[in-house]
Amino acid sequence: MNSHILLSPAQAFDFLLNVAVVRPVFIWGAPGIGKSALVRRFADAVGLECISLLGSQLAPEDLLGVPQIDGRCSRFFPPSNIVREQPFVLFLDELNASSHEIQKAFYSLILEQRVGEYQLPAGTIVVGAGNRGKDAAIVKPMPSALINRMAHIHLRADHRQWLDWALNDGALHPWVIEYIQLRPDHLWHEPPKHEESFSTPRSWHMLSDALQSFGENISDEMIEALAYGLLSPAHAGNFKGFIKQIRQKHTLTSIIKGDTRWPDQPADRDVLFFLAQSFRAHLRKELPQDESALRAEHHQLTLRAKDRLRELARISVEIAQSVLSEDEQGRRLPPWFLVEVARDLPRLANRDKVRS
Repeated sequence: MNSHILLSPAQAFDFLLNVAVVRPVFIWGAPGIGKSALVRRFADAVGLECISLLGSQLAPEDLLGVPQIDGRCSRFFPPSNIVREQPFVLFLDELNASSHEIQKAFYSLILEQRVGEYQLPAGTIVVGAGNRGKDAAIVKPMPSALINRMAHIHLRADHRQWLDWALNDGALHPWVIEYIQLRPDHLWHEPPKHEESFSTPRSWHMLSDALQSFGENISDEMIEALAYGLLSPAHAGNFKGFIKQIRQKHTLTSIIKGDTRWPDQPADRDVLFFLAQSFRAHLRKELPQDESALRAEHHQLTLRAKDRLRELARISVEIAQSVLSEDEQGRRLPPWFLVEVARDLPRLANRDKVRS
């Protein structure tokens, strides 16, 4: 299904509070983006128990029950996990990963809140969720009749809300929080088309749990194994460099101010690359796109940035040029800044080299 409107977790939560209480809702989103956590949070907010059914692991009898002789006829008795006397939130997770037979069995459950002859308690809320077809996940086309029985929303990752949650929760490893604060664009990455780890809010949470388990004495080798086993390769390399610069006391702020120099040892090339990419992200964040919006602090940062680029080029022209190139999302530094670099540092502004 096309995602015409993308909602943040806070917007999706508000949608559920107002819509799911009167009509079934289906949440679309990439793996690991927080769909299940959102539904559990919603259930807590409305004061109902959350019962999950995993569509990808259901057989028809798991939902419809099995027939038993009752007098002169047979009746289907529903599964015990959805038989309740009090209303609850029924979460149909991975609904579109289930077989078509199971999806058909969901019709009456979603529209009439009924399973065979069993009626769900009044006030029960039904919420479904699933991955998108483009996510390289196991999904099946959802019948139009089933689509038309639900309101559909599409969830997106939001680094500000995730960081607010992480800071308030207090359970995440500080390295993970600090890294996402520095590189919020690395919180989520589009699922790859081949078998490869990729970054999601869930994978960052898993990395945090593993770091907490290892403790402070975790080795560089274990950090590298964890990062590449959970994150997108580019993000993993940057995270590895981030941890190394923490341990070696290199900080981007002190480098920009000129209090600390770029690391220049061959063994620190990963740290240097991470700092350079963070430098680019910092410039994109702090410098305005429109030259007419420049203020005194922007001019000061521009002068320092050109000095740091000049120093970085003495260590690696290639890494210095990467600061001026597009990032992973195809975004570049402000055009007026690139013009100034081309005028004052022509070797770095060579277009062919920057694009390579």
